[in-house]
Amino acid sequence: MPECIFLPADAMPITYHIDKALGTIHTRCSGDLKFDEVMDHFRALRQDPDCPERLDVLLDVTGCTSSPQSDQLRSAGAAVGKIREKVRFDACAIIVSDDLWFGMARMFLAFAEGHFRVSQVFRNLDEGKKWLASVSAD
Repeated sequence: MPECIFLPADAMPITYHIDKALGTIHTRCSGDLKFDEVMDHFRALRQDPDCPERLDVLLDVTGCTSSPQSDQLRSAGAAVGKIREKVRFDACAIIVSDDLWFGMARMFLAFAEGHFRVSQVFRNLDEGKKWLASVSAD
């Protein structure tokens, strides 16, 4: 997978790069992420003219210094369902840095159940990329 280029972490709390050739979106969250910023990300993606009809997701939250509440995770999971009008998400790999975020990611995936074909949480970016590449070929 080509290396993604991001703005400095303090410039934007959420950045993403779509690789149309691979059908992958690599999203990186960093800093003290606010719920409104997460919802803004979904709105931006829905309006992005370069967003294809199908994408695998590589979500890296290792740079986050805050954690969401369960009702926010539930709302974010519902937002994934609403964006399916624009794009169908297939595989989702979430990269986390600690036990708290591991649990948060698992909770989010439970709330987003049915919106991804397959999903898994990883503690290492390279492992997540390898898994995503292996299930993308299915």
